[in-house]
Formats: sequence, structure tokens, C-alpha cells
Amino acid sequence: MADLTPTPDFPGIRIADGQQTGTPFADYVCRCGASDRATGTNDVMDLVADYTANHGPAHRRERGGR
Repeated sequence: MADLTPTPDFPGIRIADGQQTGTPFADYVCRCGASDRATGTNDVMDLVADYTANHGPAHRRERGGR
């Protein structure tokens, strides 16, 4: 199985439901250099909201892209 961990060379967000670990987790690395990680349902939801509003998709909107 491939390692899907986001890196500066391959930015993005990774979200896992916790079936194997028992606790949901997420992490991201953005092209702007920001990164973050979270565990637990509420913290993961907050991290996804932050990434969506301020990083990955938000940066594409700033450049006029999709």
C-alpha cells in the first residue's frame, strides 16, 4: 500500500476514520507551507474546515482556478 502522507512535494489532506486505530485522525500539508494534524472526531472536523477555508481549495480560488 502506498504512503499517502501529505508532504511539501505532494501537498494535500489525509483523513482516516479510525477503523484500525479506534480514533479518527487527519493531517495536511499545504503548498503555502502550513501543516497541521488532529485526532478525535471534533478536532478532525475542525482541521478539515480550516484546510478547506484557508489552504488547499482556498488557494486555488485565490488564483482564479477551481
